[in-house]
Amino acid sequence: MRIDKFLKVSRILKRRTVAQEACSAGKVTVNGREAKPSHEVKEGDIVEILYASGTLKFKVLAVKEVVKKDDAQSLYEVLA
Repeated sequence: MRIDKFLKVSRILKRRTVAQEACSAGKVTVNGREAKPSHEVKEGDIVEILYASGTLKFKVLAVKEVVKKDDAQSLYEVLA
């Protein structure tokens, strides 16, 4: 699955366009490498997002096309 779609499906970012803009601006890395919006993400990948207020680092646990709001957090695990 594309990283921009994963960020939207997992509800880490609200909209796919916001995810695409973050990737294009170089604010998203996958396994330590800068990711474009089309980067394929898979289980076990470590993703880091740079926000103005800090960073969010998480591990991808599952990749699903459609997820209910309550189950969205089961797709990733936040790392310290």
